[in-house]
Amino acid sequence: MGAGVSSIMGPDGEVSYGDSGLGDMPESCVAAVLLYLDAPEICSVARLNRAFRGAASADFVWETKLPTNYEYLMRLIESGEEGEGEKRGWLSKKEIYAMLCRPHPFDGGGRKEFWLEKSKGGLCMAISSRAMVITGIDDRRYWNYIPTEESRFHSVAYLQQIWWFEVVGEIDFLFQAGSYSLYFRLHLGKPSKRLGRRIWSAENVHGWDIKPVRFHLSTLDGQQATSLYHLEEPGNWILYHIGDFTVPSESMEPVKLKFSMTQIDCTHTKGGLCVDSLLVYPKGHRPDTDTVVSL
Repeated sequence: MGAGVSSIMGPDGEVSYGDSGLGDMPESCVAAVLLYLDAPEICSVARLNRAFRGAASADFVWETKLPTNYEYLMRLIESGEEGEGEKRGWLSKKEIYAMLCRPHPFDGGGRKEFWLEKSKGGLCMAISSRAMVITGIDDRRYWNYIPTEESRFHSVAYLQQIWWFEVVGEIDFLFQAGSYSLYFRLHLGKPSKRLGRRIWSAENVHGWDIKPVRFHLSTLDGQQATSLYHLEEPGNWILYHIGDFTVPSESMEPVKLKFSMTQIDCTHTKGGLCVDSLLVYPKGHRPDTDTVVSL
């Protein structure tokens, strides 16, 4: 059996049939195959041999993995990071893809970020609660910002108690064609750490089981979605699905979108809620870390 196996192995340990092995394949043929693979799969097969490694770095392979709006995304990065414009001229398409997979702020204040999902190259976005309009946020009797390592923005808006609960925000961004889902990332109770262990306090948590919270999105071209949820599961970060919107393939204009979260029944107070961020994901993408609640 050992002799049979050795007879089909090339000198470099590659699979060989007769006098040919995988390393004898032209890079152009290998690259044509790689066009059908996702980005992580391309990086994996690049370890097979020299031909695959060369083809896996080809610009024309990675250009097909980049979103159609990648030039716009790179301009956002260049406008926010000094020296990135000069560096870009030396980057391969593979390096551009890798750069876009890292979070990048795009509002000048570090309160909005975008990045690409590594597998499919879909656009993702996070908007901090500090970039939203929150009723009563300037009154410390109702709201305050608390630091936490559990937010990508390192702080969240914490509601102690209020009658009129309203959080609104806007997005103005050039999305690639496709469908996208919006989520609010929320937490009932105040998370913290004690002696290196995660704890949370249920103090002030009340009022969310009486009437549902209304989540809404609308776009300038008339798309709308509304969801109603009772906030539940204290002690856990929950992604509440607001709804979806679609960018048509022929669109070349930025999407103007408004989103909101309200509970304005003034017959009772509510409190003990952390508002972290709004998240935008390609429709169908399932985040790994938080629980998702959807109608």
